[in-house]
Amino acid sequence: MEALRARVEKALEKIRPYLVADGGNIEIIDITDDGILKVRLTGACHGCPFSMQTMKAGVELAVKKEVPEIKEVIEVGMFS
Repeated sequence: MEALRARVEKALEKIRPYLVADGGNIEIIDITDDGILKVRLTGACHGCPFSMQTMKAGVELAVKKEVPEIKEVIEVGMFS
């Protein structure tokens, strides 16, 4: 599981500069056994009206391209 997490982190590093440029960031919360990546958007990205579009069109596509074991990327709340 650590190798999978490292591959996911590497994929996120490719898109992280775009999030940081907009005042936000992303962190891995969990990777489930069935391939669901749970992340948290932080900074300006948290609560942004475009965050769902960012998640599906940006984060999910980038991660699934690099790590095909990931089936879906979902954002979890601050205290999930």
